[in-house]
Amino acid sequence: MLVGCLALNSSFEPLTLVPLRRALRLVIDGKAEIVEADRERCVRSANQRYPHPVVIRLTKYVHVPRRFRRHVTNTFLFARDHYRCQYCGRIAVMLKPRESLTRDHVVPLSRGGGNTWTNVVTACSSCNTRKANRLPDEIGMRLLHAPVEPHFVHLSWAVRKLTPTQRKYIGMFYGAAMLHEVEKTVDGRR
Repeated sequence: MLVGCLALNSSFEPLTLVPLRRALRLVIDGKAEIVEADRERCVRSANQRYPHPVVIRLTKYVHVPRRFRRHVTNTFLFARDHYRCQYCGRIAVMLKPRESLTRDHVVPLSRGGGNTWTNVVTACSSCNTRKANRLPDEIGMRLLHAPVEPHFVHLSWAVRKLTPTQRKYIGMFYGAAMLHEVEKTVDGRR
């Protein structure tokens, strides 16, 4: 089942996933055109029949700022770190029933660290409790990967379910390397 319709800018830049109703409204109002449709399904109204859109393209270009920054949220943080504790390496499905993935500040807030992409990592609740308000080196813990600010495209698409047709358009615009990174994150979550 499709969770949404991929909306492309007029330049074919992937923008977002929109609900089916919104996609159809844009098409009916002439603000978008259907690029790809599910041939086996259609959407009917009282006197109209439309193909079920999978990908639409806006007819007018919408400016998207390039200096787009996402705030640190657990959803995007866990996606960036592939749903893996950055200290012990366990993934979410390997955690015990009372454990969970948490946000850890490499330099604790109480010691002057910030809530920034380069200072937060995914940690299981056991490792986060063990580290407490200390630096990793002080307790003999090592990070699997240094925290970095991810590319906004990776953040935007890593947590979404895309159909193969929708993935094709992400790959066409951003390139195979970016698509591979997004797919790696989604596969790491499963």
